[in-house]
Amino acid sequence: MKRVFSQRQSDVRPISRLNLQIKSRVALALRAGLVRICRMRRAAGPPAYDWHTVMNNDDGYEVTLPAKPHAAEHKIEITGQLMTMRTQTAETDDIVFAIGTVDLPSADPALQRTTLDFLQQGLARNVNAQAAAQATQINLATGGKLPGTEMVVEGKSGEKHETRTIHARFVAKGMHVYQVAIVSEKAPLAEQADQFFSSSSCTRASPLIYLGNA
Repeated sequence: MKRVFSQRQSDVRPISRLNLQIKSRVALALRAGLVRICRMRRAAGPPAYDWHTVMNNDDGYEVTLPAKPHAAEHKIEITGQLMTMRTQTAETDDIVFAIGTVDLPSADPALQRTTLDFLQQGLARNVNAQAAAQATQINLATGGKLPGTEMVVEGKSGEKHETRTIHARFVAKGMHVYQVAIVSEKAPLAEQADQFFSSSSCTRASPLIYLGNA
């Protein structure tokens, strides 16, 4: 059964409360939800998916997550400018599902591209891999497509140097950059991955953006 949550920025806890320790600013930008995989519990049996539909009006998106989400926000520095990044993450078994948004100071296409590259490089570094994003087409709810990128990387993460796989999609729209990612030790069922990616949509501007591709 799906549950619906509506979230405001006032519900988001500052990242400083998470007591996270990392070395690079790139990792800091994503530590809110993605590198927590190093501490996840292993549960017996198959993971349970209790899908929650989260409607975030402030960041202008809707997403379906497989567990009650945890929200955080923090500052990142891109091209010498401080920007706000907000994340929501949910985990089940050893799989983390995350969505992040970066607020840009303008809709400058060059800044959009730089921010997209920043996020891609940051994710890849979390597993000590090289970013290798490929161009893809992101569906629009009202028809047509928007250029986006997709990336799958695998590498070692955490103190135990365990193998993790990251599957992520990225898109920029106006003054926002969106990132949706699955981080796992073992790949989730294709049905569950599709549920997550296809449910992610931008509601701030019309037409809606769906971060699942055809």
